[in-house]
Amino acid sequence: MHDAEDILATAAAWHADGESVAIATVTATWGSSPCPAGSHMVVTASGQIAGSVSGGCVEAAVADAAMQTIVNGRPVLLDFGVTNEKAWEVGLACGGKLQVFVERLA
Repeated sequence: MHDAEDILATAAAWHADGESVAIATVTATWGSSPCPAGSHMVVTASGQIAGSVSGGCVEAAVADAAMQTIVNGRPVLLDFGVTNEKAWEVGLACGGKLQVFVERLA
């Protein structure tokens, strides 16, 4: 696992190389959550991914949202939790809640 500076440096390098990049940041957690607030995951339009926002349980859903944000330019705030049907679909059965902000790197 990379620390936040490495992940953001990776995002900047990919962007400098001409990639379209989105950054997902954990903004809040409640209860059991494998990644703390401030954790990052970066996604490129070509499918490269670095970092983690959940230790794997919601990564695919966040990556999908990042791809949409790359295309449409609209940031999105995602909520995952045990009461959210989507969380069960993506495997967030840890008992916690997680909020992730996704934005395109300009």
